[in-house]
Amino acid sequence: MNLIEIYIQEVIRRLPEKSRADIALELRSTIEDMLPDEHNDEDIKDVLKKLGNPAALASGYRDQPMHLIGPRYFDVYVSLLKMIFPIAAAIALISIAAELIIGFSGEETVMNLVLHLMGEGIWRVIEVGIQTFFWLTVVFAIMERVDKGKEQQPLSASLKPWTPEDLKNIPYIPKKKAIAKFEVSGSLMWTAIWATFYFYADRLIGIYEGDRDGLDFVVAALNQEVLLGFWPIVVLIIALEVGLALYKLIQGQWTKKMAIYNTFLEVMATVVFIVILLTPNLLQPEFINYMADLFSITATKFETWFIGSIMITFIIFAGISIFDGIRKARIHQDN
Repeated sequence: MNLIEIYIQEVIRRLPEKSRADIALELRSTIEDMLPDEHNDEDIKDVLKKLGNPAALASGYRDQPMHLIGPRYFDVYVSLLKMIFPIAAAIALISIAAELIIGFSGEETVMNLVLHLMGEGIWRVIEVGIQTFFWLTVVFAIMERVDKGKEQQPLSASLKPWTPEDLKNIPYIPKKKAIAKFEVSGSLMWTAIWATFYFYADRLIGIYEGDRDGLDFVVAALNQEVLLGFWPIVVLIIALEVGLALYKLIQGQWTKKMAIYNTFLEVMATVVFIVILLTPNLLQPEFINYMADLFSITATKFETWFIGSIMITFIIFAGISIFDGIRKARIHQDN
């Protein structure tokens, strides 16, 4: 009898105080009905084994679940967490870059700016991750407790019971066509970085001289007035890049439309970039002379080599991006 009483105690201690007496009486009666007339300790153990773990049995008596997020909502919860976190992290990184642009005074060196961006970015992503996890968990924990149904079958993304019809709304994504969320976040971060350098090129890009006290910005490489003459088209390119990143996030895989969009964007950005590079007076004379003396070549030769090298590099990377997008978009679904 001692085993029976201990088992009942283990069950009811997990239940609300007001219902313990009734459930204890019911459970004791159930156990006695399951036991043979002449029973021993082994018979009692067999009956208790059939009833199962006291914690699991107590869960069946409770109106509220004994878990934070159960199997009914867990899959939807994890899916939303995976979808929301990269978006929130990307927005946080872009906001940091924007704050640095607005607050940049020109007194900081580019190295300090980059280190600040990296350090603040890592901390902000961690903070956003904690906030996203906390609030999404709170929402689903409340949903778990508000739901009075006893059904524990996992829900679909529409928060309705799963049916085979749901499969029609889920595209099959081959591994080689899939777009990782890290790729989307990286694209947004890269857009934020190059936009920062474009609008503050005269303070960030140039010649640095350093000693034990740090680096000093001595000569700007680019003429900011020339660069800002193209700001409307550059802002359009930034918007298109952000749009492409969000499009990738929504689609989750490379498609023909996405490959066309990417090709158009890369061609447009390449043409604009080449036009900017070929604009007269883009490079500061002080920078050209400094670098020409450093490499012991004429100023004209250095300018031609410098602009040509950047132009070729940009064209190569744009070509790789276009080719890669088209290649992935043409992968058949059965691969």
